[in-house]
Parts: sequence; structure tokens; C-alpha cells
Amino acid sequence: MSSIMDEIRRKKRLYGYTNEEMAQRSGLPLSTVRKVLAGSTKSPGLKTVEALWQVFPEEKGLYSVPEHSAEALQESAAYAVPVLQLPQQPVYYPYTNAPEGRYPRQGSYTLEDYLALPDEQRVELIDGVFYDMSAPTIPHQLIGGAVYTRIADFLSKKKAPCVPLIAPTDVQLDKDNKTILQPDVMVVCNRDLFTTARLVGAPDFVIEVLSPSTRNKDILIKTRKYKNAGVKEYWMVDLRHEQVTKMLFSPPSEEEPEGDILTRVYPFEEPVPISIFQDKLSINFREIVDGYAYLFER
Repeated sequence: MSSIMDEIRRKKRLYGYTNEEMAQRSGLPLSTVRKVLAGSTKSPGLKTVEALWQVFPEEKGLYSVPEHSAEALQESAAYAVPVLQLPQQPVYYPYTNAPEGRYPRQGSYTLEDYLALPDEQRVELIDGVFYDMSAPTIPHQLIGGAVYTRIADFLSKKKAPCVPLIAPTDVQLDKDNKTILQPDVMVVCNRDLFTTARLVGAPDFVIEVLSPSTRNKDILIKTRKYKNAGVKEYWMVDLRHEQVTKMLFSPPSEEEPEGDILTRVYPFEEPVPISIFQDKLSINFREIVDGYAYLFER
């Protein structure tokens, strides 16, 4: 939730909206807007987040944030941060960052259409919708490469059966013909998911490095897709705010029919442990960034 609120605050500054304008446009009480944007409310309700998100012109009606009661947001004893529940069924998002008219059949594209695209046209396919992908920046690639290297070294020394992968690797996430993703870094422990062309099924662990062109998709769409597909752990690395949002997805159970998400936000100064490795490997993002300081400062 922190990454979404950071994006809302950034857009508020970008548009120059006052708290009064945010309240008027969202229909929320001014006191609520002030508390949420100031960070006084640590666990804002999803209805509040959705109302604030849709204040901005380009976001109007683009996302469907699920409705939940106040009881759906609670404090996790393990993480001391909100537990967020999401529905199991995929949700269609009509938003795409492609120019208007570029993909006239949005919502109906398939794996066959994806494979027919020119090699130089980089896209992801999510629930039949094409999302353009610009070439990653140098810092983006360095972060992904450094994390991949640390994970690969760890698994090699442990002689573990898990396999680390780095983009671009196609992932047929839902095992259907409507979704093909390219996570920045992932770990797969079930080798039966591998084919020569792509991975068919959900990785155990996924990292996405946020960038301006993929930020909204990674935060609001991929979180739901990864959770529903069975990914166990998902990290979003935010270079702009120098923080990592770590999510642990628990599967549905009798107690929690929709499963849970345990979320914790780590500043770069705090190493982030990988839970699927029982916290035996932690990634020090401050060390990585400082190692390439001459590039990140440009």
C-alpha cells in the first residue's frame, strides 16, 4: 500500500492540487485526506485509496480496486504492517500505456498474437491486453543483474534445486493463452514448469524494478496477478524512493478463503531477507546502489 500512496502523493505534487481540491474531487472528508496524505493514517482503507487514485485525470475509471470492510485491513503480528486480501478471480484492467488505437482488440489478444509480434516490439500480455514495454534504463538493469547474481551464487553454493532467471524470459503465468509476463528477476523451484520456449506457471519468487513506464502496472496489476497465480513472494524495488516493498502471498485456506498478503516496506539501508530461502539470504540494496553511485547520480 505504501508504494501506491507514494504515487498518489507524487501525482498530487505534479498536478499542484491542494488538500482541499483532493477532498473535493475525491468526495472524501478533508480531515481524512489530510491524515492519509500526511501519513498519519498508517492503513488507509481501499475505498479511500481508490477515491484518491481516481482524482487524477488519466487515472479516472482505469482501475478497479476491490472493496473490503475495515476488518479486511489488520495488523500482522509477524510484519506489523497491513494484511491485504485480494480476490482469487482475475480482474480485467482496460488501462494500457499503449497509444490510443495501437491495439484495437484490447482484451482479446492471445499467445498466438503475442508470438506474431516483431521481435523488436517489447510487450507484456495480461488478460488479453497488450502493454508496451520501453527499454529498461541502465540503473534498472544493474539492480536486476546484481540481485540475480547474488541469488545465483547463493543457490549454486547450496546446490539447491531452484533456478534463478532474469528478464527477458517469458512466463505463461496462468497456464492459459491470455497472459505472458517478463519479470525482471525470478526464482523457480518446480522444474516441471520449464519448456524450451517459456516458463508455464507461477515462479516461487518475483522481483520487479519499478520504472516510469511500468510503475502503475507493477503496483496495481501485477500484484493481483502474481498473488492469484500462486507466486509465494513478490518484491517491488523503488529506485526513486529507495525502498523495497516485500509481499508474501499465502494460499487460500479454510480460515482465509481468499488468502492473505503480508507486506513490509524496507528502506535501502536495511537488507531485505528472501523468505522462500528461510531468510538465509538477504539483499543489501544500499550496497548495490552505492557500488554504481557514479551512474545513479547522473
